[in-house]
Amino acid sequence: MTQKISPVLALSPVQSVRMDGFTFFIKRDDLLNTHFSGNKARKFAYYLNNEFPAIKKIMCYGSVQANSLYSLAALAKLKNWQLDFYVQSIPQWLKAQPNGNYCAALALGANIIELEKNDLGKDNLDSFIRLKAQHLPSDTLFIPEGGRSKQAKQGVAVLAQEIKDFCQQQALLDPLIMLPSGTGTSAVFLQSLLPYKVLTCACVGNADYLSQQFSELDDNTSMWPIILPTRKRYQFGKLYPEFYQIWQQLKAQTGIEFDLLYDPLGWLTLLDYLKKNRLEKSVIYIHQGGLLGNQSMLPRYRRKYPS
Repeated sequence: MTQKISPVLALSPVQSVRMDGFTFFIKRDDLLNTHFSGNKARKFAYYLNNEFPAIKKIMCYGSVQANSLYSLAALAKLKNWQLDFYVQSIPQWLKAQPNGNYCAALALGANIIELEKNDLGKDNLDSFIRLKAQHLPSDTLFIPEGGRSKQAKQGVAVLAQEIKDFCQQQALLDPLIMLPSGTGTSAVFLQSLLPYKVLTCACVGNADYLSQQFSELDDNTSMWPIILPTRKRYQFGKLYPEFYQIWQQLKAQTGIEFDLLYDPLGWLTLLDYLKKNRLEKSVIYIHQGGLLGNQSMLPRYRRKYPS
């Protein structure tokens, strides 16, 4: 049976919740669209909303369980394109029992291309693909990893307007806007579009790495989001007991399921910042989706930290 994919992005609701004695407004971007949820829906809206009559294929790369893999597979299905998505090795257990974003993307017809060290030579995956992208045929569209490009600003601009409309309706004069960052694309564009202070934290690499990502999209440092300090240097994708604990606490206190890769660090960092600075400002936390990835992350956490 062919999956029906809707090209419509809903106006995501805002939900008020209590957490650790603070009131937060959760911008539920996880509810935008079944296939294009969260920040990937915002970043890929440009490709969803515009026509590309000469394009027959998309080329992208990243993690085998990336949210972008699933969203791009849905985009390709909707546009009748082929998706070639390059990854650096696929674990044997995942090949044997596909789940999460990998499984969903395969079901949508994605061509997931596994590259081993011998294929890459001295290059890493990023530099290998960027070199390859310089010699693509005219019918192939290259989308950088995670949608890190200036085209992402179109979708983020819609999110910014929704936030401004909500703040006006609720008479929020000077709220803080919080979202955790991978490449920082959504955060840096949001700050350029909003009159409010945008906070973020580095989930991939450290603050210096995130600043470098900002600079590739906007060289005006005065318009960058504030990068909050984390408790320690965390390795992306590694399991931490405090991440699992805050994730469980969030679900119990708010009734909302968050993702297990970005949101635990985002919430820990935000709560530390609010408590340290004794802030009582209104905070809008942007739920960036990624829940399909929990299908693979949650069993790992339960095995390592059984309750």
